[in-house]
Amino acid sequence: MHSQGSRKTGKRILIIDAHPDPESLSSSIARASWEALGEKSELLELRKLQFELSLKNGYRKPTEMEEDLRKAQRLITEADHIIIATPVWWGSVPALLKGFLDRTLLPGFGFKYRKGSPLWDKLLAGRSAQLYVTMDSPYWWFRFVYGNPAINMLKRTVLEFCGIKPVRVRVFDQVRSSNPEKRKRWLDLVKKESMRWN
Repeated sequence: MHSQGSRKTGKRILIIDAHPDPESLSSSIARASWEALGEKSELLELRKLQFELSLKNGYRKPTEMEEDLRKAQRLITEADHIIIATPVWWGSVPALLKGFLDRTLLPGFGFKYRKGSPLWDKLLAGRSAQLYVTMDSPYWWFRFVYGNPAINMLKRTVLEFCGIKPVRVRVFDQVRSSNPEKRKRWLDLVKKESMRWN
């Protein structure tokens, strides 16, 4: 977990690096955004957190929450805007990110079902988000053939379910065949987009 200082005014921005490998493109994207934002942001590198990935008892019985996850919940609560950088693996997200979402966005924190009703309260409303998604496949194939599963999951059934909106999405595809010049252009774009929050 990194911090470049606390802010008294302006947007509070949480950047989540969801890749297990610090040398990955996703991690480079998260760092590029953090460097562009400076004191306006906090960088949360999930691979550095100590926590059990699985909800061992599902929702039947609470899993004891580790200190790193308590800190992560605090950062989410304090954030006005959340940036997530993640790859797509097997049509979904890495187990690291999925476990983090399972363990932090719990009933009573991310949402709350209404008694006797199929409806729910969105406890993280008032925040916006930006997704930076990397993948080796062409995005048109992922979207139109596979149905955009990872992005639909993150945007619609996780973030918007908890009240976070709007959720913007930027996809960097065909990463495996990209060259250093193209990846640099991508990182420059991330820095430019991040500056809108300054």
